[in-house]
Amino acid sequence: MSRSHKILLILVFLLGGVGGFSLSYGLPKEVSVVQGMKDLIFNHDSVSALIIGQLRLPRLILAFLIGSALGLSGANLQAVMRNPLADPGILGITGWASLGAVIVFYTGLVPASSLIMTFASFGGAFLASIVLFLLSRGGLMIMTLTGIALSTVSVALLSLILNLVPSPYARYEMMHWLMGSLNQVDLNDVLIASPGLIIGCIFLMKTRHSLDGLALGDDVAFTMGINPYHVHLLIIAGTALSLGSAVAIAGNIAFIGLIVPHIIRYVVGFRPSDSLLPSALLGGVLLVGADMIVRFPVMGADLPLGVVTTLIGTPCFLFQIWKLHSRNVQ
Repeated sequence: MSRSHKILLILVFLLGGVGGFSLSYGLPKEVSVVQGMKDLIFNHDSVSALIIGQLRLPRLILAFLIGSALGLSGANLQAVMRNPLADPGILGITGWASLGAVIVFYTGLVPASSLIMTFASFGGAFLASIVLFLLSRGGLMIMTLTGIALSTVSVALLSLILNLVPSPYARYEMMHWLMGSLNQVDLNDVLIASPGLIIGCIFLMKTRHSLDGLALGDDVAFTMGINPYHVHLLIIAGTALSLGSAVAIAGNIAFIGLIVPHIIRYVVGFRPSDSLLPSALLGGVLLVGADMIVRFPVMGADLPLGVVTTLIGTPCFLFQIWKLHSRNVQ
């Protein structure tokens, strides 16, 4: 068995362990995960089946799918932009996805629903992705500045909408959603978000055999028979679909797309094509684990999921900046 296959097998076992613990953590003694799963499979009504099927299982599925999408989009962006700091949150894609959903929901342009918010989030993420890729040809500095500008504008517009919302309850709900959470998800949210998340991840996985050439530059990729514009379109569509679906359901969840590819590269090496599937699996494992952490009661309330991932990811982000600075000094 090759090294990459061993790593994938370890990640699958790790996902199974973390997922099982996520389903069972905090359940009362009279509720059994095994019995609940059996009742769900054989369509038997029981308290265990209700809690597992309507609360725990949808939360676990969405945490894994969203984490996988974030890890996969981060791996693609870092490879194609040749920037170790590329991440959907840092580059403003997540912010614009949030902006699209907030505009729809809180300005009453259309009757708000999870499905409509998903389309609006997709539109915001798609617009930001196009702008990023159009300007990324100007080099690492231009692309980074573009991401900062997009992120700043999205924060400013979100703050403006927040101040225009007349109801303090709606304002609180908006702020809580923006901090990221899977507390209120149910089976309906899984049905709405899963198609976009899965199709987006498929698009991002289809770039696997082209990323190695693109990592050397567009000119080199052309000589290898790779069409960079086709690959860029796949990444734009995949990132927008997956991020739009994720943000509409869970709000802002930052830094998963930044730290996961770096962890994977230390394990599997620096070949982009080898890092995609492990990044998807590890992203899912990390977000499922982070979702367990937020269930620990702090001051009588659950922690926002986005806050936990930010606290974990910010030191990693600063470490990568320090590495880049040290490399430039040398």
